Amino acid sequence: MDSAVHIGLDLAWATRNRTGIAAVDADGALIASATVRSDDEIVAWVERQAPRIGVVAIDAPLIVTNAEGNRACERLVNAAFGRFDAGTHPSNLSRSWFDPPRAATLAQRLDLEIDPARPPRERVAIEVYPHPAMVGLFRLGRTLKYKRKKQGFELQLSETRRLLHAMEGIDSLRLRDSEDWAVIRRVVDVATGAAALGRVEDEIDGILCAHLAWLWARRSPALTVYGDVEQGYIVAPPAPSWPPTPRLGAASGSPRG
Repeated sequence: MDSAVHIGLDLAWATRNRTGIAAVDADGALIASATVRSDDEIVAWVERQAPRIGVVAIDAPLIVTNAEGNRACERLVNAAFGRFDAGTHPSNLSRSWFDPPRAATLAQRLDLEIDPARPPRERVAIEVYPHPAMVGLFRLGRTLKYKRKKQGFELQLSETRRLLHAMEGIDSLRLRDSEDWAVIRRVVDVATGAAALGRVEDEIDGILCAHLAWLWARRSPALTVYGDVEQGYIVAPPAPSWPPTPRLGAASGSPRG
């Protein structure tokens, strides 16, 4: 498994929207990142970057069996992270885009298993969610509002910079050695409006997802499974042992995707 490449996908629920995608090597260092749109583009990019696929961590529902309401795994994540604004939105079969889920279709096209406990952790897709991952990995008191445009550009920019700084603290990613990361950094450094940040936010999430894929491949205790493979699951950090900090504003919750 030493030569396996791990993939992160911040998967848009619709092909018209951007999907952030990234690959890390067996040591966890960023190889490449980009944004794409269609399933064909995603499959081609993965096959180009990862002749040997390890774990593919996807920020999108992978298994949806419930007719309405929240999945059991979403309720578990909400209980652990909701007070940190890292709760989930409901996924169910009443929404046509989850019947079948786009993530499941991609896993099938890439010939990936979807059981997170599968040994070895190679050629397997797992569902992840960046917001609770950030809270857990970075010990945040509340989610970073880098996607919350309604609270104003200055806050969004400040929160984006906080996120980049936190990710650069992940030694295994070696982000400062990456040309793709340097481009993201330049976009953020000169951004004067929300549109510029919007062009890179999915790619940033894709990179974080790739790091989660690598952690899962290494059986890191930093991640655990909420739910099960029969009714759906999310791989995320254990529930925080620290209290949340006060909210910046009245709004709560974090958008997915």
